[in-house]
Amino acid sequence: MDVAAGLVGLLAGLAVGPLADRLATNAPLHEPFLKSVSRSSRLFLVTLGTALLAGACGLVYGFTLEALIAVLFCWVLVIVTRTDLEHRLIPDKIVLPAGGAILALRTIDDPSFEWVLSALGAGLVLFVIVLAYPKGLGMGDVKLSALLGAGLGVAVIPAMFVGFFAAFLPAALLLVRHGKEARKQAIPLGPFLALGGVVALFWGDAILDWYKQLSL
Repeated sequence: MDVAAGLVGLLAGLAVGPLADRLATNAPLHEPFLKSVSRSSRLFLVTLGTALLAGACGLVYGFTLEALIAVLFCWVLVIVTRTDLEHRLIPDKIVLPAGGAILALRTIDDPSFEWVLSALGAGLVLFVIVLAYPKGLGMGDVKLSALLGAGLGVAVIPAMFVGFFAAFLPAALLLVRHGKEARKQAIPLGPFLALGGVVALFWGDAILDWYKQLSL
């Protein structure tokens, strides 16, 4: 563990938290990114998320380009989580530029077709689901899944599994409590995909190795 890098990441996350919260406030409203807004009631949670995740990236990856990519990846997931929970929206002007930047940085850090193929594959899987069940998912989820593929590579597989499994639990609870009426109560998928993305970022390779050994 690189404690110094973890501390730098933590401090960077604390500094970026207010900016991330402002982006999460303005993006769904189609306002300029840096337009001044009143302090959000969710500022503390957003800042806590950006700080802890950046600190964890520093501890795990040290002072490397991979750490920078991981930090950017996590910060975008924090913003997406807030916008989807609050507005049921995953804003294009956050996800698309971030996805492109992460894809480029991953390719520079580790030249491989894995990143672009994983982004296309993950996006295609969600796109097929959207075509089959358009009321349950949206194109924002498709674009977010592509970002996960760009940031995680093949580890997007456990990310998707964790995300859908985590989303299934509250959906099943609603179904038990409300029966057919539960179909009218939408659950945003974005925060669960973000959770899967964070889990896969730190433990995705270990999960894949465990699965391979289990399959032998």
